[in-house]
Amino acid sequence: MWIFGRKGASGFSACSTAEEVTQGIDGTGLTAIVTGASSGIGTETTHVLALRGVHVIMAVRDMENGKKIKENILKAIIPNAKIDCMELDLSSMESIRKFASEYDSAGHPLNLLINNAGVMIPPFTLSQDKIELQFAVNHLGHFLLTNLLLENMKNTAKKSKKEGRIINVASAAHDFASVEGICFDKINDKESYNRLHAYGQSKLANILHANELAKRLKEEGVDITANSVHPGPIATNIMRYFNHLAGIVNWIGRYVLKNIAQGAATTCYVALHPQVKGVSGEYFSDNNIATTTTTSLAKDSELAKKLWEFSLSLTNPN
Repeated sequence: MWIFGRKGASGFSACSTAEEVTQGIDGTGLTAIVTGASSGIGTETTHVLALRGVHVIMAVRDMENGKKIKENILKAIIPNAKIDCMELDLSSMESIRKFASEYDSAGHPLNLLINNAGVMIPPFTLSQDKIELQFAVNHLGHFLLTNLLLENMKNTAKKSKKEGRIINVASAAHDFASVEGICFDKINDKESYNRLHAYGQSKLANILHANELAKRLKEEGVDITANSVHPGPIATNIMRYFNHLAGIVNWIGRYVLKNIAQGAATTCYVALHPQVKGVSGEYFSDNNIATTTTTSLAKDSELAKKLWEFSLSLTNPN
């Protein structure tokens, strides 16, 4: 459990848990989608949002596991919670399009979109659409999902008179991206593939995506914000590709890493707290706006625009 850190302007710190940063907040009437909700901070985010009255849609690749997590929350924690599971594989654009179509067809409103799911430093692998897996899942899948659900969010914000919020779960590991930031012409280059650089690139893309989206939403005059968050140093099953290290990390993590409740805190803070109303295009860490931890690349508006156009070209069915 993380024991370091002073309280920031929000009144919270790195030690604060997701329940603590949302204490007293009533999310009744809100509907949220949480990707990667069947493990780690995705599960904790689901639990805490549901605890505050939010109707949570768990977007999961493994439906069987997702349903087990849902039942565990309902039976052991919140019997009256509103939680549903829907299948979503972010490595497949077909799956993403199907999810968005079924979501809209079901008539669900959408106030909160939490792009949480991710993969970390796997061996070179291509997605179902033949795109490097980390870029495909961590960024491109969420980019497409967000675009497909954006009209729903706009309509919901207009009808409900409640601000919509989009949160991209990024990472301080965006610092590990290559010097050019996004290697547009080498996304699928196996020969130059470096696991850590590719992960950093995908996390940098999360920040740039949120920044460009925030800019576009503001220009459109839509009551929806877009921000990115760093959960903090936390050991979850995202380390599964390094089995020989996972045990060591988990053991050490008991003393020097955040626990799951602390890791999900910044996501839940940005999703629900009234302090964040109207705040858009920011990068949050430890339940506060981070002012010193992003690289110049993460603030590069031209790079963000170029990434947006590049992502559109990869996700355009035509």
